[in-house]
Amino acid sequence: MTPIAANKAELIAIADAVAREKSIDRMIVIEAMEEAIQKAARARYGADNDIRAKIDPRSGDLRLWRVLEVVEQVDDHFKQIALADARARDPSAKVGDFIIDPLPPIEFGRIAAQAAKQVIVTKVRDAERERQYEEYKDREGEIITGVVKRVEFGHIVVDLGRAEGVIRRDQQIPREVLRVGDRVRSYIMSVRRENRGPQIFLSRAHPEFMKKLFAQEVPEIYDGVIEIKACARDPGSRAKIAVVSRDSSIDPVGACVGMRGSRVQAVVQELAGEKIDIIPWSEDTATFVVNALQPAQVTKVVIDEEEGRLEVVVPDDQLSLAIGRRGQNVRLAGQLTGHQIDIMTEAAESEKRQREFVERSELFERELDLDETLAQLLVAEGFTSLEEVAYVDQEEIASIEGLDEETAAELQRRAEEAIERREAALREQRRALGVEDALAELPYLTEAMLVRLGQKGIRTRDDLANLSTDELIGKGDKRREIPAGVLAPFNLTEEQGNAIIMAARAHWFAEDAA
Repeated sequence: MTPIAANKAELIAIADAVAREKSIDRMIVIEAMEEAIQKAARARYGADNDIRAKIDPRSGDLRLWRVLEVVEQVDDHFKQIALADARARDPSAKVGDFIIDPLPPIEFGRIAAQAAKQVIVTKVRDAERERQYEEYKDREGEIITGVVKRVEFGHIVVDLGRAEGVIRRDQQIPREVLRVGDRVRSYIMSVRRENRGPQIFLSRAHPEFMKKLFAQEVPEIYDGVIEIKACARDPGSRAKIAVVSRDSSIDPVGACVGMRGSRVQAVVQELAGEKIDIIPWSEDTATFVVNALQPAQVTKVVIDEEEGRLEVVVPDDQLSLAIGRRGQNVRLAGQLTGHQIDIMTEAAESEKRQREFVERSELFERELDLDETLAQLLVAEGFTSLEEVAYVDQEEIASIEGLDEETAAELQRRAEEAIERREAALREQRRALGVEDALAELPYLTEAMLVRLGQKGIRTRDDLANLSTDELIGKGDKRREIPAGVLAPFNLTEEQGNAIIMAARAHWFAEDAA
C-alpha cells in the first residue's frame, strides 16, 4: 500500500474535485481528509493517543504528530507528560504547555481506508446539507422550477438542480398527473433543517402560488401598481382573488384578465384548468362580500361585528348560485373576506325577522309588563334586549313618538328590575349546581357563564385554573371556529379568556409566595 505522503498532488486534486462536484468549500473537504487520517493514525498508534494531522492546502504536504500536555502529576500516560520529562526535552517547558512528537506517514490498510472514506463521505455530506439549507432558507415564498425525479407514496420529489424538494400529496393540485421527467413550477412553502438533511417543502395548492403566478404574468402587480389583497383557492377547481389599483386610471380586474384573457389564461393553464374569479376589492365589507359572491346577485348584507358573521340575503332563484356546487362559492367568498357568511333567501330572511320581532315583543311584554302595542313599538325602534332598554340614555327612549320622560324612566326601572330577577334566578341555579361564590368574583364572568361552567362540571377555582384559554373560550379568529370551548357561546375574546384563567390561578401564586 502506498504511503499517504507519496502523492501530495493527488490529495489536493481529489479535494478540489469533490468541492466542485458538491459545491462546497475545498477547505471543508481538506478538513474531512485530516479527520480521516487522524482516525486511521489512532487505529495504528493507539486510540487513546491525541494524534493530529495537517494537510497543506497548497502543496499537499501531510504532517502527523502526537500531542502531550505538560502536567505535574501524570494521570493519562497517552496524553500527558510529567514536567521533569518535558524539561528533559525542552528546558523552557512549563505546566500547561504541549509537547509535540512528530510521527512518520502511515500506510492505509483496507479497513483503515474504508473507515477514512466513511469519515470523508459523512463530513462532505453534512457540509453539502448545510450549503443547501443556507442557499434555500431565505428563498421561502419564491416560485422555483424543477424536474420531477420520482414519486414516493404519492409525494413528488423534485430535482431543483443543487437540491431536492418535495410536493406532499396535500399540496398537489387534485387530478393533476405529474410524471418523472416533467418540468414543474412550484412555490417554496418552507425550508426546515432536519436530521436527514434540509427539507424543502414545495406547493402547487397554496394561495400564494397563484399570487406569484399573477405577479409574473401581470407587470402592474410586479411593479406594485395593482395589489392582490386576498386570495382563496379550491385547488384544481376554482379560485377567487381580490385586486385593487393604486392608480385610478388602471382597471385592476381588466389588467389581470389581459387582452382577450391572455394573462389569466396563462395562470389557468399552469394551474391545470382552475377557474379563477377576479373581483375588485373594497374597504367596505358589505360591498366586498357582494363582489366576492359573484356571479350571484345579493339584495342585502347584515353585518354582526361581535361574532364576525355576515348574513347575506339573495333572491330565491339565486340561492343555489350563491352557495355554489358543494358550497364552493360561499366557502371561497368566506375565505376571501375573512368572515363567516350565512346565506338565506328573501323569504327565509323575512320569516326570520318576523320570528325575532315576535320573540322580542313577547320578552318585553312578559318582563316589563307592557301591552302588546308598546312592546312592539320598542322592538320597531331597534331595542333587542332588556340591557339596551335599561342602560341607554333615557332621552333616546323619550324621543320615541308617543312616549315621554316619565314613561321612559318607568321603562328603565322595570328593565333593571327584570335584569335583577333574571340574575337572581341564575345565581340560585348556579349555587344549586355547586359553583362556589369565589368564581363570581373573577373578571368578565356573568351568572349565565357561571351556570354554564357548573353544567360542565367546573365548580371551583382550581377546576377553572386547570383549563387552558382555548378550552375555556374555544379556538379560531374571533371565536368563529368553536371546537369545544366551555364558554364559546358567549364570544369572549382571547384577552378576556387569558384574564379569567390568570385570575383563577392567582391563589396558586399567593400560596407559593407564602
